[in-house]
Amino acid sequence: MSSQRADLACRIFPEPDAYQIDHFDRLPDSLLLLVFNKIGDVKALGRCCVVSRRFHSLVPQVENVVVRVDCVISDDDSSSSSASSDKSRGPFWNLLRLVFGGIVKPIQTLGQFLGPKRPSSSSPSPSSSLAVGTDDDSDAGVTHHSPTQVLKNFNEIRLLRIELPSGELGIDDGVLLKWRADFGSTLDNCVVLGASSVFHPKDLTDSSATATNCTDDNGSIPDSFYTNGGLKLRVVWTISSLIAASARHYLLQPIISEHGTLDNLVLTDADGQGVLYMNREQLEELRVKPLSASSASKRTLVPALNMRLWYAPHLELPDGVVLKGATLVAIRPSEQSPNTAKKEASDLSWVSTAFEEPYRTAATMLVKRRTYCLEMNSF
Repeated sequence: MSSQRADLACRIFPEPDAYQIDHFDRLPDSLLLLVFNKIGDVKALGRCCVVSRRFHSLVPQVENVVVRVDCVISDDDSSSSSASSDKSRGPFWNLLRLVFGGIVKPIQTLGQFLGPKRPSSSSPSPSSSLAVGTDDDSDAGVTHHSPTQVLKNFNEIRLLRIELPSGELGIDDGVLLKWRADFGSTLDNCVVLGASSVFHPKDLTDSSATATNCTDDNGSIPDSFYTNGGLKLRVVWTISSLIAASARHYLLQPIISEHGTLDNLVLTDADGQGVLYMNREQLEELRVKPLSASSASKRTLVPALNMRLWYAPHLELPDGVVLKGATLVAIRPSEQSPNTAKKEASDLSWVSTAFEEPYRTAATMLVKRRTYCLEMNSF
């Protein structure tokens, strides 16, 4: 009987060494960093920081970081009535709200990771209008931090992806508008893909719709494109996309200057409407060559541009999706060396590969059509 009681006691009360072992201590730092890099999300990493001192010391070494913005609000968010009136002012007001707005939503425990601030530069931070909200345990409210502050304790960032909650440009349902812009100290190139409407295979149930979508053309832009507002709408799409891209670029300056280890930076949105991309060479160019910026409009000034346009009244993709009024615009600065301009005239790979599928296929099909050239002054 006494031996059975001893066995029972051992099972209920195991030896202290058996349950005090922290198995995470057996994992090498390199493996934990691999896991943290797979996590990426700055909110999740902020929570990891409060798990242990070891995690808190390793998270700043993460190289791949993702910042997902929860919402965009106006800086002078004084009343709900003003917010409701903003909705009626159209897509350009929404764009202004992005430029002047702040990013807010509670991020639990991330505030504990913010720690002491790095010395700030003497120049004002253009991203101060953007704020990432964190819970403040000492106060029941929410403390706001700029993305620069949230990222300040990451010392080894190489790939940074920032995702806005939605695209800046309000468009009607069924309209397709996508853009990609590459920046150095100013715009390197931009590609805009649009369509007045998109039909999916399930929508093409009646024979009349199918017959219409299969209409052939000789590759020329029809006269109706100029008279029914089609060209004007494409110009608005192009200018709006350039403004949105230059506003994003302007807001990234403090982050770029703060993190010299960056190899790639992507600023996109959850809708997949627009993507701003910067590689290592472009990031270095911005650090050594000051950009031309408009402090009043809070965006990078865009130089004089050359644009090439391709148009198809109806474009049917291999998966059955049909783009009506499909338009592709490729944009480059006008000031280029003759050799560069000649090479670009024959090499359009940067245009056809600007988007993910199925829109990459759409761009590839459009660049095979007749090309129309346009020019635009700086703005």
